[in-house]
Amino acid sequence: MLVALPLVISTASWSLTNFVDRMFLFWHSTEAMAASLPAGMLHFSLLCFPIGVASYVNTFVSQYNGAGETRRIGPIVVQGAIWGCVVAPFFFLAAIPAYYIFAATTVEPEVARLEGVYFWVLAYGGGAAVVANGMSAFFSGRQKNGVVMAVDSSSCLVNMVLDYFFIFGYVSFVPDGIAGAAWATVISQWYKVALYGGLIVLPANWRNFGFGEARLWDWDVMRRLMRFGSASGVQLALEVSALTFFLLLMGRLGSEAMTATNLAFSINGFAFVPLIGIGIAVTTLVGREIGAGQPEIASNATWSGFAIALIYSGVMATIYWTLPDIFLAFHKVADAGIVAHAEDVLSTTTILLRFVALFCLLDAANVVFVSALKGAGDVKFVMIATCVISLVPVCVGAAVLFAGGGLYACWVVMTLWVFAMAATNLVRFLLGNWRGMKVIEPELVSA
Repeated sequence: MLVALPLVISTASWSLTNFVDRMFLFWHSTEAMAASLPAGMLHFSLLCFPIGVASYVNTFVSQYNGAGETRRIGPIVVQGAIWGCVVAPFFFLAAIPAYYIFAATTVEPEVARLEGVYFWVLAYGGGAAVVANGMSAFFSGRQKNGVVMAVDSSSCLVNMVLDYFFIFGYVSFVPDGIAGAAWATVISQWYKVALYGGLIVLPANWRNFGFGEARLWDWDVMRRLMRFGSASGVQLALEVSALTFFLLLMGRLGSEAMTATNLAFSINGFAFVPLIGIGIAVTTLVGREIGAGQPEIASNATWSGFAIALIYSGVMATIYWTLPDIFLAFHKVADAGIVAHAEDVLSTTTILLRFVALFCLLDAANVVFVSALKGAGDVKFVMIATCVISLVPVCVGAAVLFAGGGLYACWVVMTLWVFAMAATNLVRFLLGNWRGMKVIEPELVSA
């Protein structure tokens, strides 16, 4: 619990930022709100592979830490940051096909235009997001989660303040509306990189963890990172890309359905995103104990993490089901002249939150057990399972949609998808194949 709490607070700040961002856009215009999720999800789906690679530095750091090989930590962190710099230009190249995707999948031309604007501006922060993930692993992998909490929370505060001034046009040299929201995100990402970089170069960290000995490009270290991290990246990219594709198809249902879906996903962040913090803690603890040669302790840590996740998700599910107005009340203050059919959107969102309530419980199992498998190094199975199961939202969802299924039918498909992922990862964990795995050099694992 002590390991997970700072990470839960850290990731909860992400969901708060996302909620405030969507709320401001909702106040600004329906079109901006409708455009933000598909464009944001497409951007994130492109981020997933490089972020999956960079964030897997956490597993290396935790296993090296458990094995007592702390001087090997600096070189792997440096390669994670270099990886982010290498992939940064590719986010701009993706903007060209993205415009065609938005035009093909969105009914309303204005929404499609705003999606393109949002996607292009976010490209300026793509590299920063990857670099920050690699740097943060230096702290989270050694259970210095208070540092991660402080950096993420301050970054989110910067984002929210800039959101207000940028979205509503209070800063003349920054475009307002959805472009302003994107610029706020970009600035907060580079702010995070600057903070992590400043902490890493402190003499104690630089000297004691081998940063001074790290090469700018180390083929041996990078090859090992790519061997395991790429599988993790593919898994994350497949999962998010499947969801993004499905959400883009749902754009055919119109802006009202998409706005309600955006609101529901934004509110779901209050339950789901803190689970990511618990998942990072589970990955760290499992990695440390695998590095120390103690798989039984790793198993106990996983079950403890699952208990915490289930309790938290249960509370949030109850609130979503019985008290949805706690979240929707913030959106009812919007001017009805600005937000067309606002009451219809909020009424639909209330029903979608009942799906979200079920998501909470399924996500608790999925996040915790997939994190445990990745912490041990069982990333190949996770990648293959995700590839197969992600056909559910892509194929089944598309079939349902083109057969005339409405918004609620689409959400049923998404719920079944999350259930399949959770059940698969739970069974794999129970089988115990992960107990004999590792990502660091075998001779370094403690007896």
